Amino acid sequence: MTGPPAAGKSSWITARATATDIVIDLDRITLALSGPGAPNWNQDEVLRKVALRARFAAIDEAVKHRDATDVFLIHTMPSAKATARYRRLDARIIIVDPGREIVMQRCRDMRHSGMEAVAARWYSRRRKAPGEAAGVQASRPW
Repeated sequence: MTGPPAAGKSSWITARATATDIVIDLDRITLALSGPGAPNWNQDEVLRKVALRARFAAIDEAVKHRDATDVFLIHTMPSAKATARYRRLDARIIIVDPGREIVMQRCRDMRHSGMEAVAARWYSRRRKAPGEAAGVQASRPW
């Protein structure tokens, strides 16, 4: 799963994944590693570094089991190298994007101020893959 912050990637997975599927979501990993009372979208620098390392380890292990269960991975802005790896693994890459205006409003309403900059960066770097449908995916209202 890829898409800007607050696009609905986690909601998309929640609507489709089962209890036995593997879901690798940096926000969920960060929250799991946070102390009591931490915000859902904790951006503490040290905590994020630890969570990223845990995410890499989870990905490396999950790909070994992809024939036995579905693996859902959220990667907001995968590099070309990461995208190439996902394609080599025959991953189905799904882009969730309800549109810039909706995303920016959700960032303002639901996330810390830095997420607007991340969303803007996602849109500025976004290039459509060959054969990818143009347009905006419908999204549920928050």
